[in-house]
Amino acid sequence: MIVLILMYAISVLGFTLIPGQDATGQTWHMSFFHAMYLVSYTATTIGFGEIPYAFTEAQRLWMMFVVHLTVIGWLYSIGSLLAVLQDPAFRKLRSEYTFQRSVKRLRTPFYLVCGYGDTGGILVKALADEGIKAVVIDKDESRINALELNDYIRRPLGLLGDAAKPAVLEMAGITNNYCVGVIALTDTDQTNLMVALSAYLLNPNLRVLARAESAEVEANIRSFGKNEVINPFETFAGRLALAIHSPGMYTLFTWLTGIPHEPLHEPLFPERGLWLIAGYGRFGKALYRRLQEAGIPTQVIESDPLNTEAPEHTIVGSGTDALTLQAAGLQKAVGIVAGTHDDANNLSILMTARELKRDIFIVARQNQRDNDLVFEKAAFNLLMKRGDVIAHKIFALLRTPLISDFLEAIKIHDDDWANLLVSRVLGITTDEVPYLWEIKLNKARTPALYKSCLMNDVILLDVLRDPRERTRQLPAIPLLLKRQETVFVLPAMDMRLEVSDRLLMCAAYSTSQDLQWATQNENVLHYLLTGQETSGGDLWRRL
Repeated sequence: MIVLILMYAISVLGFTLIPGQDATGQTWHMSFFHAMYLVSYTATTIGFGEIPYAFTEAQRLWMMFVVHLTVIGWLYSIGSLLAVLQDPAFRKLRSEYTFQRSVKRLRTPFYLVCGYGDTGGILVKALADEGIKAVVIDKDESRINALELNDYIRRPLGLLGDAAKPAVLEMAGITNNYCVGVIALTDTDQTNLMVALSAYLLNPNLRVLARAESAEVEANIRSFGKNEVINPFETFAGRLALAIHSPGMYTLFTWLTGIPHEPLHEPLFPERGLWLIAGYGRFGKALYRRLQEAGIPTQVIESDPLNTEAPEHTIVGSGTDALTLQAAGLQKAVGIVAGTHDDANNLSILMTARELKRDIFIVARQNQRDNDLVFEKAAFNLLMKRGDVIAHKIFALLRTPLISDFLEAIKIHDDDWANLLVSRVLGITTDEVPYLWEIKLNKARTPALYKSCLMNDVILLDVLRDPRERTRQLPAIPLLLKRQETVFVLPAMDMRLEVSDRLLMCAAYSTSQDLQWATQNENVLHYLLTGQETSGGDLWRRL
């Protein structure tokens, strides 16, 4: 800009000082306006004309100087401008400014997601499908670019930065009034711990959900605030032990914590008996402890038992060769888990085990999502992906707190009870996991139902009638009714509803729309309660 200003100033000044001649031969001086006009169309190479009178020799000599000066000046200025626009620091500054402005303009509740790896990608997509806004932080530029390229129903905002820095969290809106929670999903436990600490100090009212793979960091994050910590190894180990002990309950847990539109997985029936665990790292330790607590005999295979503090009678070896597997008792085993941190070793262990015993139940740990194709082709009975495990559990916690109440309440029931509920769920869904949502009986969420409960006795069956034909019941299952601090699992259809009740419903997504329609529209609810159809307003009734 300085070069351009000086260039134009010198050129214009020269034309005003050099005398010219008018049509009668009289001396004439160009005004600043005419000089600026002349230099403007000459400097931009649009053209050249000697106006308003023919130039003198001195003016033509000055014009030759101006032409070369302005062309060189413009080339230099344009090159400098392009260099500035392409400078990484300037681009970063510009993107941060645009991002901050977008965050300040948010007027809907959003979650701050730190880390856009496998877990973050699954979770952000699930939140977007539910209409929930997300703001994402990741220090990998390729991940932020992938976020912007993905086609989300509710587009998230992305920031390139280190979530461990409080200034970056503040820029992402951690102190924003519309931020309802922080989800720490980065690759390192220490960064997740720092995110949880920053959230606790900057905005203590926020809900924090953090990923932690070590028991020490998990305990540290739980030691302050009301943080919720998800350990993928402990979570999966608990689920596997549940699948062996109570397959019906495992199927129920899996379906009810699924991501919307996820395919409905077939029920699993792993047998009780000897289980082999190849690899005694963090995952292997969690599996061994959970299976031991469930009374399931286990045999550990570990290549470095001293450093991993493996239990006694551990078979030393990687498990990739037949001799090690046979020494561990493969022929007597009913299942094997390959839980090392190397995908190639896990595949080798399980393919060797399958060759030696075709009917053994196989559980594989997949560490890299890039290996999806080969793991899917291998068609193992159960696959452990850390990203999937964490994303499913976090999404279940975010969707509605009643899911946690329900899963906790049904622990007292046996597997036969769970199998009956699984069969009922199958009857109301298609090939996708069931859709779960919460109905709150209050004036804001369910105005029609709230008003009816104040004036009349409304039972649960009335709400579940089909709005198009009240004699039919909608294919939906009320899983839980919570009244203050009391919970009712699978409440009876004749149960009277009260103001402030909270219902956890399970159905297909289309059915949920009918139920929400009935709870919000007074005319529809009146038809469900009385069987009488009413029109929409006073004018319509008069007509």
